[in-house]
Amino acid sequence: MGGCFSKTKPVEVKVELSLLEKEKEVDGLSPNGKASPFADCRPNGALGHGSDEDSTALPLYHKPRDYVEVSVCHVKDLENGQMREVDLGSGKALLIKEHGEFAAMGHKCPHYGAPLVKGVLSKGHVRCPWHGACFNIATGDIEDFPGLDSLPTFQVRVEKDKVIIRANKQALQLQKRSKPMARCSAVINSNTGFSHVLIIGSGPAGLVCAETLRQEGFTDRIVMCTMDRHPPYDRPKLSKSLESTAEQLRLRSMSFLQDHDIELLTEKEAVAIDVKTRSVTFEDGLRMEYRKLFIATGSKPKAITYKGKDVRNVFHLRTPEDANSIAQLANNKNAVIIGTSFVGMEVVAALTDKAHSVSVIGMETVPFKKALGEKLGKSIMKLFEANRVKFYMLNEVSEMIGHHGQLKEVALKSGKVLRADVCVICAGSVPATGFVKQSGIHMDSRGFITVNKMMQTNAEGVFAGGDVVIFPFPPRNNKKVNIPHWQMAHVHGRVAALSMMGRAAEIKTVPYFWSAMFGKTIRYAGYGEGFDDVIIQGDLDELRFVAFYTRSEEVVAVASMNYDPIVSRVAEVLGSGKTIKKRDVEMLARLGKTGDISWLIDKGS
Repeated sequence: MGGCFSKTKPVEVKVELSLLEKEKEVDGLSPNGKASPFADCRPNGALGHGSDEDSTALPLYHKPRDYVEVSVCHVKDLENGQMREVDLGSGKALLIKEHGEFAAMGHKCPHYGAPLVKGVLSKGHVRCPWHGACFNIATGDIEDFPGLDSLPTFQVRVEKDKVIIRANKQALQLQKRSKPMARCSAVINSNTGFSHVLIIGSGPAGLVCAETLRQEGFTDRIVMCTMDRHPPYDRPKLSKSLESTAEQLRLRSMSFLQDHDIELLTEKEAVAIDVKTRSVTFEDGLRMEYRKLFIATGSKPKAITYKGKDVRNVFHLRTPEDANSIAQLANNKNAVIIGTSFVGMEVVAALTDKAHSVSVIGMETVPFKKALGEKLGKSIMKLFEANRVKFYMLNEVSEMIGHHGQLKEVALKSGKVLRADVCVICAGSVPATGFVKQSGIHMDSRGFITVNKMMQTNAEGVFAGGDVVIFPFPPRNNKKVNIPHWQMAHVHGRVAALSMMGRAAEIKTVPYFWSAMFGKTIRYAGYGEGFDDVIIQGDLDELRFVAFYTRSEEVVAVASMNYDPIVSRVAEVLGSGKTIKKRDVEMLARLGKTGDISWLIDKGS
């Protein structure tokens, strides 16, 4: 129940508390310039060269035996714009040549371990081929999300036309590092009901907000409150790997948060906000005042009406415990999944090898029809049907029949009965903002919090981000949109943190998400809401395709399967402010040049 410092001896709060906001001087802009989507940020400080299990920075000085020095190639072996994975004996590095200069850094994306050599090199950064994270080739710093960690960088020199890399052995092994972070300078009793920054929610938006504040030199108290019982974990993996534990999914450990003075209060549900007194009240009676508040509570499952709501074998997938129970109950049993969302279909795919039967009750005739279009949806549906999955419609359901606290069957209007030893409801979600309703903070009719480009609400000192917000989206002429992606929540957290410190930072990213089923991954970049056409290259029957989504005459999004790194390339082009014309992709489709990205390389230069 308590925070990181709940067992410390109570002491008095220091009187001198440093100021937040614009009273603090900004002592410089980012040296990375236009390569970064947060170009207005200040430098991140001294560069570390690796990390321990929790990605803390290595000591600055090492003995010579801690390093390896290897000649890896001739200067002419790499052309400008090329990358190569090189083996240094103690580990591998990514060697890069751009504008006649060499650079070297970690070769794996610290998010999920993607080989960056297969990614996209452009304008001083490398974009991950799997999920679109970007890393500055000079500093190794993460510049676009998803992910929390940066990459180690290594010294490169040229002697007698030989390219030589000098690298720290530990950094080669770890392949990741965290940015340096400030410590809290105020001595604070954990029972003190005041925090300079109070964060509600421990998902990617809340966590990135807290870490960014520390990375940017913020030295006052940060308290992060969550309804969860666990430290922050990788929620997208829940539906893909049902048997994973919270420990296996963790993003940051309690010790990491303690080391960086980020207090975490678990199992804390916010029930009210008073913007006049700048305070939040929690269900257990705790009341905490704030100077700055960040609301990042995410979403909650959309309710559906059925009889016997107290049955024990019906789940909304929210926690590792939910996932573990679903996997256990479905073992050689009959599973029913209600909803054809990405999460729902990932659960279906995960259960096909475990369950005796898997039935899906959908809201629409074809999965992913709204997001990916009918043609792609039907192709993916065939993949599920080939794995013995049966599809039905929600309006076909007559009754859900329970007995002694257990759901037993789902009766259809046709008279068919589906046995249900376990049922998972994945029928969409709504913003978890019920506690905000009476606060005076502006929300739309659906319960989404309205923020500006700095992630500020209408209430002074109150910010919000992640699934709970609608925000102005530059590629759509600053139309207010909701984009509930894991990657986008990271961006919101960083922008909010910088805004709290009086540093202008706008959203300059391309939305990116992914979904994995039966060992195949769908990658998607852009914002395709309201697309009016889909140009498909490749073979849908073989599930090897690229799909371009267009509005009027421009490409607004792309999806692919088995065509990396084309989605990251499109993200790079769209992120640079360029446009991709519908006629270009139509021509390539006619020529059968699926996966040919040479034209996109020119487009992005």
